[in-house]
Amino acid sequence: MKLQPALFSLVAALATNAALAYDWQALPAVAPAPADNPTTPEKVELGRMLYFDPRFSQTGTVSCNSCHNLMLGGDDNRPVSMGVHGKTGGRSAPTVWNSAFASSQFWDGRAATLEEQAKGPVANPVEMGMSDVENAMDRVRAIPGYKPYFVAAFGEKDPLTVDNAAKAVAAFERTMITPDSPYDRFVKGDKSALSEQQQRGMQTFAELGCVSCHSGAAFSGPSMPAGSGFFMKFPTFADSKYVKQYDLTKDKGRYDVTGKEADMRLFKVPTLRNIALTAPYFHNGAVKTLDEAVKVMASTQLNKTLSDAQVEDLVAFLNGLTGEFPEQTMPRLPATPGWAIGD
Repeated sequence: MKLQPALFSLVAALATNAALAYDWQALPAVAPAPADNPTTPEKVELGRMLYFDPRFSQTGTVSCNSCHNLMLGGDDNRPVSMGVHGKTGGRSAPTVWNSAFASSQFWDGRAATLEEQAKGPVANPVEMGMSDVENAMDRVRAIPGYKPYFVAAFGEKDPLTVDNAAKAVAAFERTMITPDSPYDRFVKGDKSALSEQQQRGMQTFAELGCVSCHSGAAFSGPSMPAGSGFFMKFPTFADSKYVKQYDLTKDKGRYDVTGKEADMRLFKVPTLRNIALTAPYFHNGAVKTLDEAVKVMASTQLNKTLSDAQVEDLVAFLNGLTGEFPEQTMPRLPATPGWAIGD
């Protein structure tokens, strides 16, 4: 009889070790940069200014930070974001934190790189509302105080270009990394960094198969060449009760980009880093709480119904993915020399 508790503990330990044997990866402290846009302090400083500057929107009221708020979880905690003239789109803004580790950008992967992504919202009629990116760049060129920053970042030869502005914003975004979460400290060897409940959630996360999609250091899929993208069908099990409840099949996902039937309702696998801070959830922002999102994912993607204890453990583990945010310094923007937005 005395052996039974010990045997039970051994079996439990073996199960835990099997789950923890999965290739859990800590988040790197530095994001990779493409060969044609190495990260430099000058680019980062310029990119920070452009990121926070609303003057390159049609109304002069919307900046990158409006929807991807770096004072929050890198999004705006709205079901769908609001752009110029109060217009709203059909998708929830993904977080910008750790986006440098994604193999494509936007929910439908229509941008291969951060550089390409940076150009999209400017000329989107619902977001920043400019007629085209060159028109937006003309506003930058009309502000003399910007030129020294472009020269410092890109040299004297024609520095004020759309491509260079996008490179600067992308370079800044590559500094938006949140390492050193309790999870990171745990996988690096500090076994007290996660609570017992969080460790159970970690085990459950692996055993259920969540790692088949949310793998890698950013929990957004395997490392892949930029632009290749890692996509999964959502929802997979369309007969789940949550599909109708949250209208999960309305959006056609990547199909709207490629027109290929095979891409119907394929979406980029989003990062789970800092997921506790980025409610509401999913591409349409329809699910308000993290525990409900866990239930929806188990049902629609794994065809499983979780116990209350499993949900609580998984949510505890996901809270352990909240990392350390780098200190943010608001930029001093170059002054507008005697003209108003709309002139």
